[in-house]
Amino acid sequence: MIEQATPTQHSGGISIHAVDVANGTPAVGLKVRLRRISPEPTDIAQGACAPNGQLIDPVADGQGVLRGTYEVEFDVGDYYLQRGVALPAPSFVDVAVFRFGIDNVSEHFHLPFKFTPWGFSLFRGG
Repeated sequence: MIEQATPTQHSGGISIHAVDVANGTPAVGLKVRLRRISPEPTDIAQGACAPNGQLIDPVADGQGVLRGTYEVEFDVGDYYLQRGVALPAPSFVDVAVFRFGIDNVSEHFHLPFKFTPWGFSLFRGG
């Protein structure tokens, strides 16, 4: 059974906020892709982070969010190359991938992504 928000139950949504901790700034322009893996594989959001580091997309308000497994990708290597940062070829962190599950669609899932050319942290924020 596919659980989704009912007319009386609003989906909490998925919000993404990226910070370039190597420079202490919001990750303006970082490319992000969000895909639902199951129950039905679907690309549900993609774009570049806004000046505040957030991915501005209707998915933050719950559009397209169902119970299931998701995967988010962050183009970290390209982000730093576009800023003229000298990276090894291939870069240590090229595309950061994070897979997570949503059981209760009425809850909001905030994903704070903190990264450098050498590592990243991603967790469910409050």
